[in-house]
Amino acid sequence: MRLNRTQWASVTAVVLALLFAGGALTVASADRDESPRTPTAESADAGFARDMAVHHQQAVEMSFIVRDRTRDEEVRRLAYDIANTQANQRGMMLGWLDMWGLPKVQSGVPPMTWMGMGGHGDETAGEDGELMPGMATRAEIEQLSKASGRAAEVLYLKLMTEHHKGGVHMAQGCVERCAPGVERDLAQGMVEAQESEIRLMADMLRQRGA
Repeated sequence: MRLNRTQWASVTAVVLALLFAGGALTVASADRDESPRTPTAESADAGFARDMAVHHQQAVEMSFIVRDRTRDEEVRRLAYDIANTQANQRGMMLGWLDMWGLPKVQSGVPPMTWMGMGGHGDETAGEDGELMPGMATRAEIEQLSKASGRAAEVLYLKLMTEHHKGGVHMAQGCVERCAPGVERDLAQGMVEAQESEIRLMADMLRQRGA
């Protein structure tokens, strides 16, 4: 049977439609294969969220302490910025853990295990437990809460500088190990913002003769 032009056009349209549908299914399948998977409790994504949430909490605590121990507007403004930023970021990371259905605390697993650094044996351990890099000891927090004026400013700037250095190290670990997405983007943003604040605090310390 010979087909006229109209019939050929109809057949061609059907063939093209089938080819297009097949291509669409292939793309959809590929998209599903590349969709983000829920992290496990042992993943870098979960480990970073848990550990950085704890790390951030101490930065917020120190910032609230110094706010009440000095009248210097520059230090108070910096402390407010750090407390506000890190409290918000902490909320995001705890929210991710909830969304993933993962615990916020993993008992029996030392901090930084996801970076291959679990079980620090440095001078910050002991009665203060296993602290992550840059975290202040209980004695240093108590010292800050008793200081006032310039002494409180200098101590806060020194403690927060070390705290930020530890935070940058951890955030860089997530940039290298976490899955691509919003968490890794947040970690990269932390690296850039905290390195900038480290430089600012170095200038503030010099202005105070420290």
